[in-house]
Amino acid sequence: MSSSSSSILLGMGNPLLDISCVITKEDDDILEKYELKMNNAILAEDKHQPMFKEMVEKYDVEYIAGGATQNSIRVCQWMFNKQKELQTTFIGCIGPCEFGKQMKEACEGDGVQTNYMIDEQTPTGTCAVLVKEGERSLIAALNAANNYKFEHLQRAENWKIVEDAKFYYSAGFFLTVSPESIMAVAKHSADEKKCYTMNLSAPFLMQVPPFLEAMMNAMPYVDVLFGNESEALTFAESQKWEGVTDVAEIALKITQMPKASAHCTRTVVFTQGADATIVAKDGKVTKYDVIKLAKEDLVDTNGAGDAFVGGFLSQYVQGKEIADCCKGGNYAANAIIQQSGCKCPGESNFSL
Repeated sequence: MSSSSSSILLGMGNPLLDISCVITKEDDDILEKYELKMNNAILAEDKHQPMFKEMVEKYDVEYIAGGATQNSIRVCQWMFNKQKELQTTFIGCIGPCEFGKQMKEACEGDGVQTNYMIDEQTPTGTCAVLVKEGERSLIAALNAANNYKFEHLQRAENWKIVEDAKFYYSAGFFLTVSPESIMAVAKHSADEKKCYTMNLSAPFLMQVPPFLEAMMNAMPYVDVLFGNESEALTFAESQKWEGVTDVAEIALKITQMPKASAHCTRTVVFTQGADATIVAKDGKVTKYDVIKLAKEDLVDTNGAGDAFVGGFLSQYVQGKEIADCCKGGNYAANAIIQQSGCKCPGESNFSL
């Protein structure tokens, strides 16, 4: 479906259908077998391929529309709470299979306009989600999501979506797929004095030289950068900031890195799980407390960071103060971690 109305926020990323299951301590053998760590995200290798089949056969799995960027866009649309003047669009690549059809219906059911490229030769991407005691291990088989082509974005009807939007968001994972698309949109955003936002997303993106190079090419155009504490530390290591291990200091140093556009200063937002969110802007660091949640109410941290970004952006695109954006982010993250998978629970009741 092409966008029927212009969107204030455009997301570009890797659409994945999450295959999610809950494991216990007795299931640690599957973690060892496939060399997995909790609270981590990796790309599937050949050795992981049998795991997807094993999950379906051995566990009670749930299928959920996912992918980091798509999650954030879905949550942002949910937070808009049916305000007709606020619309989001998501661009990515899926296959012609049933999984792709399910995901398209789910995303559009959440109110997001989709503009998927269809790769007729490749199945829709999937992501194995192993949930244990509220933490998760993500193993993504990108499949069609890995085949998004810049040529799709260049088509007149698709580039019009870029031109109509005022804000843009991509998780760092899209750097592994279409850095050309990221750079084209980021440069357009800078030229037109709009706002480009990105997420560090995972440590491996800063540890693999080609991915780090793509990230650093985009960084001058990033107006708002998101990440978590482990990603912040890995970024500091990638920049050889020896001895710099304080997350607030790292955030501040990133705001001072070169910037391509002068119409706004860079904002860096680092979440820290149950600890306060760190925001660096204009030479100042501010911390915002998260909403406390009883351990027995924590269901699944999968999508917590994505939800925070969606909630934050839902207020940011409306011109709200950073404190209010963090309130939106924390509200969304709190709601999502009480669900299994990144699912929006009914209507949002968020208010400032």
